[in-house]
Amino acid sequence: MKLSVKDLINVGLFSVIYFIMFTIAGILGYIPVCVVILPLIAGVLGGIPFVLFVIKEQKFGAVTLMGLITGLLTFLVGQTWMSILFGLVFGLLGDLIMKSGDYKNWTKNVLGYSVFTLWTIGTMLPMWIMRDTFFEAYRSRGGTDEYINAIMGLTANWMLPVVIVLGIVGGVIGAYLGKAILKKHFVKAGIV
Repeated sequence: MKLSVKDLINVGLFSVIYFIMFTIAGILGYIPVCVVILPLIAGVLGGIPFVLFVIKEQKFGAVTLMGLITGLLTFLVGQTWMSILFGLVFGLLGDLIMKSGDYKNWTKNVLGYSVFTLWTIGTMLPMWIMRDTFFEAYRSRGGTDEYINAIMGLTANWMLPVVIVLGIVGGVIGAYLGKAILKKHFVKAGIV
């Protein structure tokens, strides 16, 4: 099934709502430990709009577009190009997983959302792979040495796999939170 104009409007609308949830999670980054658990927080907060989005848009490509749009929005507010790439790749992977259950298999939807949530790693990866450049740029934009040192201490190399796992956990929690809040929509949509 192709995406109609109405579908594309829904993709745009839900992408903006999801991006707002991601932005709220990002604002919490003023607390250093929240920088490291960003994927967990974003996964939980984004679960409600994402689950409603999947209930409404059970067509292949919608989740991929949401990932791309979210990555683009993140890039436009100052993140690196990796946000776009990760948004596209993890949006597509999440879409493929959910499509394999025809968007009606709850387990595959949870797994798909958990994978989708990993797009947030693209916003964080520069802290590991471009460490000096990233923190110098942050310092030049007014970041204090105390804050930067705290973040550097929390982002040792061994933390990257932990951050990835936190993203998956956030996706699972967010999906179940979305399901609990939107229970009657699940019944109408026939999602089990």
